[in-house]
Amino acid sequence: MAGLKIRKGDRVQVISGKDRGKQGKVLRSFPRERRVVVEGVNLVKRHARPSQENPQGGIVTKEAPIHVSNVALVCGSCNRPIRVAYRFDSEGNKRRFCRKCGADID
Repeated sequence: MAGLKIRKGDRVQVISGKDRGKQGKVLRSFPRERRVVVEGVNLVKRHARPSQENPQGGIVTKEAPIHVSNVALVCGSCNRPIRVAYRFDSEGNKRRFCRKCGADID
């Protein structure tokens, strides 16, 4: 299975679902499941037992994974959600670039 075009640290925008229009940074990616965890998006509440980190326990709000097809990468130069394309630079390295403005993403 091919890897994802969206990586950890990328800024993305949600294009469908309950959080449509929200932007955030990718915190984790799961290429095998084709899902990413985005900061402040797809928040769920979980019941937590008391532990060393959380001695009180209670209900904890955290981000859940969202399918990669529901997010679009945001270009740093044109500041719009884009589709990712690839090209090779002069040294032969594969680079991601914006299809709308042509700027390199990496």
